[in-house]
Amino acid sequence: MDYLRQFWVVSAKDLRAEFRTKEAINASLAFALVILVLFSFAFDAADLEAAAMNEISGGLLWIAFAFAGTLVLNRSFVRELPNDCLDGLIAAPISRSALFLGKAFANFALVLAVELVSLPVFGIFYHVRWARQAPELMLVLVLGTWGVTVIGTITSALTVNIKLREVMLPMLTYPILVPALMSAMQLTTKLMAGEAIGEDTMLWLKMLIGFDVIYTAVSLLLIEVVLIG
Repeated sequence: MDYLRQFWVVSAKDLRAEFRTKEAINASLAFALVILVLFSFAFDAADLEAAAMNEISGGLLWIAFAFAGTLVLNRSFVRELPNDCLDGLIAAPISRSALFLGKAFANFALVLAVELVSLPVFGIFYHVRWARQAPELMLVLVLGTWGVTVIGTITSALTVNIKLREVMLPMLTYPILVPALMSAMQLTTKLMAGEAIGEDTMLWLKMLIGFDVIYTAVSLLLIEVVLIG
C-alpha cells in the first residue's frame, strides 16, 4: 500500500503541476496539430486515394505523436530543477521505482490525452475512418504510448543536468524507440484500413508488448543509478 501511495503522490504532483501551467501539453498538442496539417498539404490528402492514404496513415500518425510527445517528456524532471527540488525528491524516503513509475504514468496520461485529441483531427484532414477498429486501435495507442513514455522518462532523467538536454533527449530516445514505433505504425496502418489484428500482424503486437515489458523492467533497474550515480 505504501508503494502505491508513493506512486500516486508523485504522479498526482506532476499532473497538478502541468495542469496549473499547461505549458507542455499545450505546446505538444499545438505541435501535433501543426504536423498533421502540414503533412496533409504535403501529401495532398484531399486528392490521394483512400487505399494509398491508408497505407501511410500509421506512419504519419506515429511520427506526429513521437515528435509532439518529446515536448511533454522533456519537462518530466526539468520542472524539479528550480530551488533544488530534484535533490529533495531524490532524498525523500520513497522507492526510486515508485518515483519513476509515478512520473512515467503522469507523462503517459498527458501524451495519451494529446493523441486522443489529435486522432479525430487526423481523421478529418486525411479522410480516414479511424474508428472502424476503435477498441484494437486504443490498445495499440496505449501500448505504443507507454513505450514512448517509459523511454522518454528514463532519458529525461539521464539528461536533466545536461545543458543541451532539449537536443540530447530526442537523440537518445528515438533510436531506442525504433522497434516500438515500427510495431505501432504497422498495427495502426492495418487498423486504419479496417482490418482486425490477425495472424499476419500478431508478431508486431507481440513485439510491442515485449518492448514495453523489457524496457519498463530495465528502466526500473537503472533509475537509481541514473538519478544518484
